[in-house]
Amino acid sequence: MSKAVEIDLTEFNAFIKRLKSAADGDFRKELTVFLNGLGAEFLRLVEDEIIRRKVMDTRLLLASFHEGGEGNVWDFEDDGLTLEVGTNVEYAKWVNDGHWTNPKGVKTRFVPGRWEGDRFIYDPSARTGMVLKQKWVPGKHYFDSAVRILEKIFPNVLEAKLQQWLNSYFT
Repeated sequence: MSKAVEIDLTEFNAFIKRLKSAADGDFRKELTVFLNGLGAEFLRLVEDEIIRRKVMDTRLLLASFHEGGEGNVWDFEDDGLTLEVGTNVEYAKWVNDGHWTNPKGVKTRFVPGRWEGDRFIYDPSARTGMVLKQKWVPGKHYFDSAVRILEKIFPNVLEAKLQQWLNSYFT
């Protein structure tokens, strides 16, 4: 005795087709867009922390944390999906980590510029300026703070994005 069992594989075939579409590049393209968005969000967090922590700045530091800004680092390597963001502004690390006002062994040095209110504007051509005594300037830790914020929000952002991708391919 034999009995025929009919199985409707329409939905299964549609699932396989969506899975193939995702594997053939759609998902990778979306992952690239997501990664770029995450990099832009990190730069925004760094900018927010520079402002929130009242980092004295000539705007070069703040502008360097925009994609394409002067001094900006935005390296994307597609094969391994690696995104490196940051800045090449030399003093960014000193402002973040802290620094001595003068080189080792130098007790004082003259810095040309002018005062505008309580803000000193460096101007190498100025005849006026200030004398810096050797002392430690504590870091503002703006970059470290932005990293901690991103690490805190990343799991939820990633989970929501993965769920969105799964829903778009498999529902």
